[in-house]
Parts: sequence; C-alpha cells; structure tokens
Amino acid sequence: MSDSHAASRALDARAAQRVQERQQQASAAPWLHAESARRLAERLVVFRQPPQRVLDLSGSAGGPASILSEACPGAQIDRPGAPAAGGRWWQRLLGPAPTPLADGQAQLLWSVMQLHWAADPPALLARWRQRLAPEGALMFSTLGPGTLEELRQLYAQAGWGSPMAPLVDMHDLGDMLVAAGYEGPVMDQETLTLTWSSPQALLDELHGLGANADPQRMPGLRTPAWRRALLARLAERADAQGRIALRFELVYGHAIRGPDRGPAVSAETRVGLDEMSAMLRRGMPR
Repeated sequence: MSDSHAASRALDARAAQRVQERQQQASAAPWLHAESARRLAERLVVFRQPPQRVLDLSGSAGGPASILSEACPGAQIDRPGAPAAGGRWWQRLLGPAPTPLADGQAQLLWSVMQLHWAADPPALLARWRQRLAPEGALMFSTLGPGTLEELRQLYAQAGWGSPMAPLVDMHDLGDMLVAAGYEGPVMDQETLTLTWSSPQALLDELHGLGANADPQRMPGLRTPAWRRALLARLAERADAQGRIALRFELVYGHAIRGPDRGPAVSAETRVGLDEMSAMLRRGMPR
C-alpha cells in the first residue's frame, strides 16, 4: 500500500465476500491454505501450554481445521460460520461444534489466509482484538504484495489491467496491529514457488485460491478469445520441463492483546483570549 496508515484498501468487498463463501462451501481447502496453516502451527511453540479456548476464523475446510486440532489437542475450538458437522469427513472427525466463544474469551484467535480479503484491515484487526481474552494471542497468515508478481507483469504487458487487488505490506500490518491495541507484534514472510504442468491446471488452482477483487479490473465478461490468449501467454512461461511457475509471498503475524487503553488525554490545553484575560484579572492583587 502506498499509505501505510490507510484505513481501507482498494478491494471489491462483494467479490471478496463471494470468494470467502465459496471457500467455506468447498469440500477441501486449497493446498496453499493447508500448507500455510501447517507452517503457522509450527509457531505455536511460543505458548508454554497449548491454548484451550481457540477461535478459528480461517473459513476453510479440511487441512487448516485438522492441523489446528492436532496442534491444540483437547482445546475448545469455535469455528463461526462453519457448516453443520456430519456432512463432511473432516467435520465428522472433529466432532460436534463447541459452544460459541463470546467476546473476550478466546486465548488464541487463528486465521489462515483470510486477512487479505478484508477491505478495512485495521477495523478487522480491532474486531479480532475484541474477541480475545486479556493477553490472548492472535496468529494469522495472509498473502503479501510479492504474490503473483509474474502474473501482474503478464497482464501489464498485454494491457489487461490488474489480475488481483493490491495486498498489504508486512510492515504496514505490523503498524496496524500496534494501532489496534496489540503488543509485541512479530511479522515474518517467506516466498513459495508453485509450479503447474499446464496453463489450465494453473488457472484451476488460482480459481480455488480466490478471484480478482480489484475494483480497477477490466470491466465486463472475458471472451473466449481472451481466455485463449491468456492460456497462450501462460504456456510461453513454461520451463524446459514444461512447467509454469508463479511465486506467492506468505506473511505470518503473531501478537498479544494489549490492555485496554483509557481515554486519550491531550498534552495541550487551549484557553481563549477572553478567558485568559479574566484569569489574569482575578490573579492580580488589589
């Protein structure tokens, strides 16, 4: 983001909502979601004891859910908005849904690959803080601005606009955490390179990961001719083994809910000229 203190970002909120609903209804999470969940779970070593009241806001089926359950054995894990248990194998393994956690109860708020769909990240981080117990921990993974740089270059060269909404920089997220009332934020990032055997396989996986939620994306429906041109340009990127590579920047964040702040106290007091004159007259000896 060009403005690290911006309260919102360029994002089509309706398109983002459709992506999240589609992912909640999917029979399995995208591979990248499950992999980022596994890597995020490795960071749970910061806890002396595994948290027992966990709020999972990942919104994905399968991989991330089971990874969290294995990392926090015996924990009460609340998954708001998850489909009713019994319909999918991973839900049957996880058992019945627990009693929902009220605000201020979660010892851990866990979010895998959801923050980049927020139109107002600072507001969402502040809301997450409300869900945490005092000194509760937030752990999340999200996509960073280095994601799909090759695809952005391809679109720019072809004059097709933007293939995706802009993503928030890791350092900006750290600033947002502090502003939202968290303490000791720790940010980390890594780049994963994924490869596919064909342009169609690449597009199929990108569809599972999301959609183009950039408000400045090319308006209107894409034509079959455009799709053929996209497939051809992707095929041109294949290496000697016929595989096409794209990079994803994964960002990980960890922070503790800080104490509630009291009302702001101004370091400066303003007094009107008339009031100042009256104060001086009252203070002068007769």
